[in-house]
Amino acid sequence: MNEKTILTTAVKAADDKRAENIIALNMKGLSLVADYFLICHGSNEKQVQAIAREIKEKAEELGLDIKRLEGFDEARWILIDMGDVVAHVFHRDERTYYNLERLWGDAPTEDVLTELNL
Repeated sequence: MNEKTILTTAVKAADDKRAENIIALNMKGLSLVADYFLICHGSNEKQVQAIAREIKEKAEELGLDIKRLEGFDEARWILIDMGDVVAHVFHRDERTYYNLERLWGDAPTEDVLTELNL
């Protein structure tokens, strides 16, 4: 399975649970951790958990083994490691504080939402 399929599946799953400000960063050549980072947020803990749960379930439906899922109980910053794609699902306040988009500012964004007509 290629990383673009994993990314689009995760983006659709996040959008289905009304994740806000969905951004995909192309990390190829910048990080050894993953080819893509998906970053989004929810407005409360329940929504953050729902987004993360949906991403995990849709990835598993593709036959992916989730390598790591961290932060689910606290629901402030949930990390879902799907191998070539790592999803970061934030609570709105935490996203502003950690500002991964700025940290990885040299990473180009992928316009996945437009490609999916979302």
